[in-house]
Amino acid sequence: MPENSGRSPLLHHLLELRRVIIICFASTGAAFCVIFCFLIDYLMLWITRPIQNRGIQIIYTTMSEALLTKFKVSIVAAVIASSPVIIWQIWSFIKPGLYPDEQKKCRFLFFIALLLFLTGVIFCYSAVYWLAVDFFIIQGAGLATPLLSLDRYVGFLFSFILPFGCAFQLPVALYLTTRFGLTNYKTLASVRKYVLLGIFIIAAILTPPDVVSQVALAVPLYALYEIGIQVSRFAKNKRLELQ
Repeated sequence: MPENSGRSPLLHHLLELRRVIIICFASTGAAFCVIFCFLIDYLMLWITRPIQNRGIQIIYTTMSEALLTKFKVSIVAAVIASSPVIIWQIWSFIKPGLYPDEQKKCRFLFFIALLLFLTGVIFCYSAVYWLAVDFFIIQGAGLATPLLSLDRYVGFLFSFILPFGCAFQLPVALYLTTRFGLTNYKTLASVRKYVLLGIFIIAAILTPPDVVSQVALAVPLYALYEIGIQVSRFAKNKRLELQ
């Protein structure tokens, strides 16, 4: 009896995990089919608009490059489109192991993290990315005729905007580190100048080497850090209240 009672909860969790994985893959697969069959051409036009608006031709160098690039874009778009289902399934899996107060906090963190990620991606595409495209085009003007490979261009776009979405998670990261006792309000506030320097170094790495793009990333990142400091103060007070 003890062995069976010990195995039953584990088997139940494994079955629940399998159900979550199947639903996540099924929802992503369904979204992929819809996007690839009906929406991919519109997505490709939207993705290549920063280049086409500047009169630059996009080419493909292998027979399968255009098709494979559409597959990649469709997969990324499908994951984004099915993210509410994926997040809900993950939440339903971990929810039974949390106390009611923890459930409220996790729901709020999930929402804030998703909102910040989307804000970072949209901000990057609508502002910083266009500046980066202009910078690279200006640097190459008069040296050669730009003929951009479709696959490399899409890869550059994703590698450019995804770090912005991750960087915008800074307030959530500071909240979590404070809740786990790794940081506190006083420490975060006392290292402002070092963080500011580090943010500009990170911005210089993530963006093209021009001042406009670096400032466009560094300023919102530092603003998010200041927000994170205030969030850490709240997190510390809540932890002390629970004690």
